[in-house]
Amino acid sequence: MNRQSGPRRAGRTVAVTGMAVTTGYGHGVDALREGIYSGEPAFVPVTRFDTSRYRVGVAAQADAGLDLDTELVLLTEEACKQAGLSADERAGAPVVLARHADPEVSRLPRTEQESRPISDTAQRLSAACGLGGAGRTYINACVAASAAMADAAALISTGRHDRVVVAGGHLVDAESFTTFNAGKALAPDGRLRPFSAGRKGLLLGDGAGAVVLEAADSRAGQRPLAHLTGWGMAGDAHHVCQPHPEGLGMARAIGAALDRAGLGPEDLDYVNAHGTGTPYNDAAETAALHRAFGEHAEQIPVSSTKSMHGHALQAAGLVEFVICMLALRSGSLPVNSGYLGPDPDCRLDLVLDTPRQRDARHVLSLNAAFGGANTALVVSAV
Repeated sequence: MNRQSGPRRAGRTVAVTGMAVTTGYGHGVDALREGIYSGEPAFVPVTRFDTSRYRVGVAAQADAGLDLDTELVLLTEEACKQAGLSADERAGAPVVLARHADPEVSRLPRTEQESRPISDTAQRLSAACGLGGAGRTYINACVAASAAMADAAALISTGRHDRVVVAGGHLVDAESFTTFNAGKALAPDGRLRPFSAGRKGLLLGDGAGAVVLEAADSRAGQRPLAHLTGWGMAGDAHHVCQPHPEGLGMARAIGAALDRAGLGPEDLDYVNAHGTGTPYNDAAETAALHRAFGEHAEQIPVSSTKSMHGHALQAAGLVEFVICMLALRSGSLPVNSGYLGPDPDCRLDLVLDTPRQRDARHVLSLNAAFGGANTALVVSAV
């Protein structure tokens, strides 16, 4: 499917005015920028819990004692301050949250679990930061943060809100480690190698962050960092765990995002791929890119930065969204680390060895999740 540029869908332009992030590289956008462009992965031995019974003992872990709720408040405050929101503007901005479930709550009796819904986190975050209440809390695995951003953008574009704060977080814990270890999804060689021959699986990573999305015409003096010009979501309805081998759902999500942005494949300067380093996912994602981009599929630079910061599950889309903005603002595309050699099922223009200099105008961020969920976000320079 070869898409052509077309008119952008009507609606208010969505601006990104604040961002903050924590990853295995540490707290802050600067730490992420330095780590990503160093080309050195953030994977270290896990110290937050005992990994002796697992096949793999590494992850992109930040400080072992990090508290997710505390970190989300800090990051949301940072993003709101960068955006320059007044108290009144904060009070009119709901927060939507993508969050990993608290493993302590999951071990409680069912009656107690019901009295401590995960949405309480968003309500506490809203109160702590003076925001306008809690919207949805997204727990839909690896597309949680990107789905939250897509829905927030729709709320702004259609005029239902002037601004929405999107926050998300996941910290590596024993529960998620056990799940992926039992499914033999973790890379036994301790490297996440997206789209590479010899790739053996994924590695997990800490991730938390917040972004402020606003209507570009909502207030005087606003200084956008970027624009969120397109978003799309689509399902595979293929398998509970495996993606559709032809990438049908992801291709539809990409098409919807490009249509909304009024762009064609030839307008894209970079794709931050979902790229988990698993054989099925990377081959299916490559098929989706070829289906969506046609003759341009091997001409657009691609990398999966999970190869450096790990898979942050519910927060993955937010971490990678921030990286897309760094690529736009720095003129440098991050590398696809861990590469061993070409795979015939992954025919893409991968950014290898060192960051690639490119004055990017439009970039695409992709995520996929169990159950066949797919998201695509187009981030554009101001």
